Amino acid sequence: MKPPFLSIIIPAYNEENRLPHALGQVFAFLEKQAYSGEVLVIENGSTDGTLQLAQQYASEYPNLRAVHEAGRGKGLAVRRGMAEARGSYRFVCDVDLSMPVEEINHFLPPTLTDFDIAIASREAPGAVRYDEPYYRHLTGRVFNCLIRLLVLPDIQDTQCGFKCFRAAVAEDIFRYQTLTGWSFDVEILHIARQRGYRITEVPIRWHYSTESKIHILRDSWRMFLDLLAIRRNARRGIYDS
Repeated sequence: MKPPFLSIIIPAYNEENRLPHALGQVFAFLEKQAYSGEVLVIENGSTDGTLQLAQQYASEYPNLRAVHEAGRGKGLAVRRGMAEARGSYRFVCDVDLSMPVEEINHFLPPTLTDFDIAIASREAPGAVRYDEPYYRHLTGRVFNCLIRLLVLPDIQDTQCGFKCFRAAVAEDIFRYQTLTGWSFDVEILHIARQRGYRITEVPIRWHYSTESKIHILRDSWRMFLDLLAIRRNARRGIYDS
Protein backbone atom coordinates (compact mmCIF):
# COMPACT_ATOMS: atom_id res chain seq x y z
CA MET A 1 0.00 0.00 0.00
CA LYS A 2 1.30 3.45 -0.93
CA PRO A 3 2.30 5.51 2.13
CA PRO A 4 0.05 8.48 2.88
CA PHE A 5 1.20 12.01 2.20
CA LEU A 6 0.50 13.15 5.77
CA SER A 7 0.51 11.49 9.17
CA ILE A 8 -1.16 13.42 12.01
CA ILE A 9 0.16 12.25 15.38
CA ILE A 10 -1.98 13.08 18.43
CA PRO A 11 -0.44 12.35 21.87
CA ALA A 12 -3.26 11.62 24.31
CA TYR A 13 -3.02 11.34 28.08
CA ASN A 14 -6.37 11.29 29.92
CA GLU A 15 -8.13 12.94 26.97
CA GLU A 16 -11.47 11.10 26.78
CA ASN A 17 -13.33 14.41 27.07
CA ARG A 18 -11.44 16.38 24.39
CA LEU A 19 -10.54 13.57 21.99
CA PRO A 20 -13.94 13.22 20.23
CA HIS A 21 -14.01 16.90 19.26
CA ALA A 22 -10.39 16.81 18.13
CA LEU A 23 -10.90 13.74 15.94
CA GLY A 24 -14.06 15.22 14.46
CA GLN A 25 -12.16 18.36 13.47
CA VAL A 26 -9.17 16.44 12.10
CA PHE A 27 -11.20 14.07 9.94
CA ALA A 28 -13.41 16.88 8.65
CA PHE A 29 -10.20 18.63 7.60
CA LEU A 30 -8.69 15.54 5.93
CA GLU A 31 -11.87 14.84 3.96
CA LYS A 32 -11.44 18.18 2.19
CA GLN A 33 -7.84 17.57 1.12
CA ALA A 34 -6.64 16.23 -2.21
CA TYR A 35 -3.82 14.32 -0.53
CA SER A 36 -4.01 11.13 1.52
CA GLY A 37 -3.68 11.16 5.29
CA GLU A 38 -3.62 8.97 8.37
CA VAL A 39 -4.21 9.75 12.03
CA LEU A 40 -2.42 8.12 14.95
CA VAL A 41 -3.67 8.56 18.50
CA ILE A 42 -0.82 7.64 20.84
CA GLU A 43 -2.26 6.97 24.28
CA ASN A 44 0.19 6.60 27.14
CA GLY A 45 -0.39 6.27 30.83
CA SER A 46 -4.06 7.25 30.85
CA THR A 47 -6.25 6.33 33.80
CA ASP A 48 -9.52 7.15 32.02
CA GLY A 49 -11.11 5.71 28.88
CA THR A 50 -8.86 7.43 26.33
CA LEU A 51 -7.49 4.20 24.85
CA GLN A 52 -10.89 2.51 24.58
CA LEU A 53 -12.36 5.62 22.98
CA ALA A 54 -9.52 5.82 20.45
CA GLN A 55 -9.95 2.14 19.62
CA GLN A 56 -13.67 2.70 19.08
CA TYR A 57 -12.96 5.51 16.60
CA ALA A 58 -10.32 3.35 14.89
CA SER A 59 -12.98 0.72 14.21
CA GLU A 60 -15.00 3.39 12.35
CA TYR A 61 -12.16 5.16 10.48
CA PRO A 62 -9.81 2.92 8.45
CA ASN A 63 -7.12 5.63 8.38
CA LEU A 64 -7.03 5.98 12.19
CA ARG A 65 -4.77 3.90 14.39
CA ALA A 66 -4.97 3.79 18.18
CA VAL A 67 -1.60 2.96 19.70
CA HIS A 68 -0.99 2.21 23.38
CA GLU A 69 2.41 3.22 24.75
CA ALA A 70 2.99 1.83 28.22
CA GLY A 71 5.40 4.55 29.33
CA ARG A 72 4.47 8.04 30.51
CA GLY A 73 5.46 11.38 29.00
CA LYS A 74 4.49 13.41 25.96
CA GLY A 75 7.94 13.06 24.46
CA LEU A 76 7.68 9.29 24.63
CA ALA A 77 4.27 9.37 22.96
CA VAL A 78 5.54 11.56 20.13
CA ARG A 79 8.59 9.37 19.57
CA ARG A 80 6.35 6.30 19.37
CA GLY A 81 4.08 8.13 16.93
CA MET A 82 6.99 9.04 14.68
CA ALA A 83 8.11 5.41 14.65
CA GLU A 84 4.60 4.14 13.82
CA ALA A 85 3.78 6.79 11.19
CA ARG A 86 4.07 6.07 7.46
CA GLY A 87 3.47 9.53 6.00
CA SER A 88 5.90 11.52 3.90
CA TYR A 89 5.23 14.37 6.33
CA ARG A 90 4.59 13.76 10.03
CA PHE A 91 2.65 16.39 11.94
CA VAL A 92 2.41 16.47 15.74
CA CYS A 93 -0.95 17.87 16.84
CA ASP A 94 -2.03 18.73 20.39
CA VAL A 95 -5.46 17.39 21.22
CA ASP A 96 -6.68 20.81 22.40
CA LEU A 97 -6.44 22.14 18.81
CA SER A 98 -5.40 25.54 20.14
CA MET A 99 -4.26 26.14 16.55
CA PRO A 100 -7.14 25.85 14.05
CA VAL A 101 -6.73 22.55 12.23
CA GLU A 102 -7.07 24.26 8.84
CA GLU A 103 -3.65 25.81 9.36
CA ILE A 104 -1.95 22.44 8.95
CA ASN A 105 -1.62 23.15 5.23
CA HIS A 106 0.65 26.10 6.06
CA PHE A 107 3.22 23.51 7.19
CA LEU A 108 3.13 21.47 3.98
CA PRO A 109 4.06 21.77 0.31
CA PRO A 110 3.12 23.51 -1.86
CA THR A 111 2.37 26.30 0.66
CA LEU A 112 5.68 25.77 2.44
CA THR A 113 8.82 24.59 0.66
CA ASP A 114 12.55 24.24 1.33
CA PHE A 115 12.22 23.02 4.91
CA ASP A 116 13.00 19.91 6.94
CA ILE A 117 11.05 20.82 10.07
CA ALA A 118 8.26 23.39 10.32
CA ILE A 119 7.24 24.49 13.81
CA ALA A 120 4.25 26.55 14.86
CA SER A 121 5.26 29.88 16.33
CA ARG A 122 3.27 32.23 18.52
CA GLU A 123 6.08 34.79 18.26
CA ALA A 124 6.91 34.92 14.53
CA PRO A 125 5.70 38.01 12.61
CA GLY A 126 2.02 37.55 11.77
CA ALA A 127 1.22 35.27 14.71
CA VAL A 128 -1.78 36.08 16.90
CA ARG A 129 -2.50 34.95 20.47
CA TYR A 130 -6.05 34.87 21.81
CA ASP A 131 -7.16 35.00 25.47
CA GLU A 132 -3.78 34.14 26.97
CA PRO A 133 -3.30 35.43 30.54
CA TYR A 134 -0.42 37.85 30.84
CA TYR A 135 1.38 35.74 33.46
CA ARG A 136 1.37 32.71 31.15
CA HIS A 137 2.81 34.71 28.28
CA LEU A 138 5.47 36.20 30.55
CA THR A 139 6.43 32.79 31.95
CA GLY A 140 6.72 31.38 28.45
CA ARG A 141 8.96 34.22 27.29
CA VAL A 142 11.25 33.82 30.31
CA PHE A 143 11.62 30.12 29.58
CA ASN A 144 12.26 30.83 25.90
CA CYS A 145 15.03 33.24 26.90
CA LEU A 146 16.68 30.40 28.79
CA ILE A 147 16.27 28.11 25.78
CA ARG A 148 17.90 30.65 23.49
CA LEU A 149 20.67 31.32 25.99
CA LEU A 150 21.52 27.68 26.66
CA VAL A 151 20.45 25.63 23.62
CA LEU A 152 18.77 27.26 20.61
CA PRO A 153 19.73 30.92 20.17
CA ASP A 154 17.72 31.60 17.02
CA ILE A 155 14.29 30.01 17.64
CA GLN A 156 11.56 32.18 19.15
CA ASP A 157 9.01 29.50 20.12
CA THR A 158 10.02 25.88 20.67
CA GLN A 159 7.13 24.83 22.91
CA CYS A 160 4.03 25.23 20.75
CA GLY A 161 2.64 21.73 20.26
CA PHE A 162 2.27 21.73 16.46
CA LYS A 163 5.29 20.61 14.44
CA CYS A 164 5.83 19.01 11.04
CA PHE A 165 8.76 16.78 10.04
CA ARG A 166 9.80 15.31 6.74
CA ALA A 167 9.76 11.53 7.14
CA ALA A 168 13.48 10.99 6.59
CA VAL A 169 14.33 13.74 9.07
CA ALA A 170 12.02 12.30 11.74
CA GLU A 171 13.51 8.84 11.27
CA ASP A 172 16.97 10.29 11.74
CA ILE A 173 16.62 12.62 14.72
CA PHE A 174 14.09 10.84 16.93
CA ARG A 175 16.43 7.89 17.40
CA TYR A 176 18.73 10.22 19.38
CA GLN A 177 15.98 11.52 21.66
CA THR A 178 16.59 10.98 25.38
CA LEU A 179 13.98 13.22 27.04
CA THR A 180 10.45 11.90 27.40
CA GLY A 181 8.71 14.85 29.07
CA TRP A 182 7.65 18.35 28.03
CA SER A 183 11.16 19.44 26.98
CA PHE A 184 11.52 16.83 24.26
CA ASP A 185 10.73 19.57 21.69
CA VAL A 186 13.85 21.51 22.63
CA GLU A 187 16.03 18.42 22.47
CA ILE A 188 14.69 17.34 19.08
CA LEU A 189 15.19 20.79 17.60
CA HIS A 190 18.71 20.96 19.05
CA ILE A 191 19.55 17.60 17.46
CA ALA A 192 18.10 18.80 14.15
CA ARG A 193 20.07 22.05 14.27
CA GLN A 194 23.26 20.17 15.14
CA ARG A 195 22.72 17.88 12.16
CA GLY A 196 22.17 20.77 9.76
CA TYR A 197 18.44 20.45 9.11
CA ARG A 198 16.41 23.49 8.03
CA ILE A 199 13.93 24.63 10.71
CA THR A 200 11.19 27.09 9.75
CA GLU A 201 8.91 28.91 12.20
CA VAL A 202 5.35 29.26 10.91
CA PRO A 203 3.22 32.06 12.43
CA ILE A 204 -0.15 30.80 13.63
CA ARG A 205 -3.38 31.91 15.22
CA TRP A 206 -3.26 30.41 18.71
CA HIS A 207 -6.04 30.17 21.28
CA TYR A 208 -5.18 29.75 24.95
CA SER A 209 -6.70 26.65 26.55
CA THR A 210 -7.76 26.76 30.18
CA GLU A 211 -7.32 22.97 30.29
CA SER A 212 -3.56 23.09 29.82
CA LYS A 213 -1.80 20.28 31.70
CA ILE A 214 1.38 22.29 32.34
CA HIS A 215 2.02 23.22 35.97
CA ILE A 216 3.93 26.51 35.85
CA LEU A 217 6.29 26.14 38.82
CA ARG A 218 6.85 22.38 38.84
CA ASP A 219 7.21 21.91 35.09
CA SER A 220 9.31 25.06 34.58
CA TRP A 221 11.89 23.75 37.06
CA ARG A 222 11.92 20.34 35.38
CA MET A 223 12.33 21.94 31.97
CA PHE A 224 15.25 24.02 33.21
CA LEU A 225 16.96 20.85 34.41
CA ASP A 226 16.24 19.32 31.00
CA LEU A 227 18.01 22.22 29.28
CA LEU A 228 21.09 21.47 31.35
CA ALA A 229 20.76 17.79 30.41
CA ILE A 230 20.65 18.69 26.70
CA ARG A 231 23.85 20.73 27.02
CA ARG A 232 25.48 17.87 28.93
CA ASN A 233 24.41 15.31 26.32
CA ALA A 234 25.75 17.49 23.53
CA ARG A 235 29.14 17.81 25.23
CA ARG A 236 29.30 14.04 25.66
CA GLY A 237 28.55 13.48 21.97
CA ILE A 238 25.30 11.60 22.58
CA TYR A 239 23.67 13.36 19.63
CA ASP A 240 26.54 12.71 17.23
CA SER A 241 26.22 10.31 14.31
